[in-house]
Amino acid sequence: MGAGHSHGPAVDEKAGLPGDYRRKLWIAFGITAMIAVAQAVGSVVTGSLALLTDTAHAITDSSGLLVALIAATLMLRPASSKRTWGFRRIEVIAALGQAALLLVVGFYTAIEGVRRLFEPPEVPATELLVFGVIGLTANIIAILILSSSRGANFNMRAAFLEVLNDALGSLGVIVAAIVIATTGFMQADALAGLLIAALIVPRAFKLMRETASVLMEFTPKGLDLDAVREHILKLDHVKDVHDVHASTVATGLPTLTAHVVVEDACFTDGHAAEVLQDVKDCVADHFEVSVYHSTFQIETEHISEHESESVKHA
Repeated sequence: MGAGHSHGPAVDEKAGLPGDYRRKLWIAFGITAMIAVAQAVGSVVTGSLALLTDTAHAITDSSGLLVALIAATLMLRPASSKRTWGFRRIEVIAALGQAALLLVVGFYTAIEGVRRLFEPPEVPATELLVFGVIGLTANIIAILILSSSRGANFNMRAAFLEVLNDALGSLGVIVAAIVIATTGFMQADALAGLLIAALIVPRAFKLMRETASVLMEFTPKGLDLDAVREHILKLDHVKDVHDVHASTVATGLPTLTAHVVVEDACFTDGHAAEVLQDVKDCVADHFEVSVYHSTFQIETEHISEHESESVKHA
């Protein structure tokens, strides 16, 4: 016995409706694509590792934002009988892909940066500074565009991190240019590249870990299933709770299922329906993570014991 829901897009928080962020992503994509082109020219002109790394990062950003844009479009497609959640989980896959790209860029930068510490090439400081300022200015504009939506979902968070990391990289390029111009210390370029790598890799690992946990259907962060079970057991007429499972379909869309054993009399005196409503209200209102998409099987002890025997002989 459970409550039915429409899993298609809805207009309230309880349905976990994805927002439409395509316009912001289009603008950010256009900006980062122009940054990538400008910095690619600059890296050829200057031979700078920091600028080359920032160029690779900008290319990764623009491709990542393009993926985010495609994901944001697919997420808005309605659910169907074949795709009951629509394309909501595409945001998680897109964010995982962006995290993987960031890791590749970060590791390449670290390896090349160490090599250049011992063999620093000549880098023209003035040109390096100009391209660094261009990159930072454009990235700040993109950050301002995406900042208000950065917590909306995994996809928008990944897009924001892409642009933020690139802005930090551009700042590193500027600092390296100033150091080279004032001191002639050519290793500053390699150090800036290593700094960019140090900023990229931890954030990419964190995003990868969080998205992987969603794809593996781990319990949503902030939802304690032991506490859920304990709270349900305190409800009137409930004798046991088992087979409790929780996962996240997409940002803002946690789901929970469980078998709830009630007194036999509940199926004759009408209490079964009341218990079901109480359980659903419990998981929706009493915990840090509110679960509005929940399915509970209300059963007697006899049914529960029969299930246990079936599992043993399976």
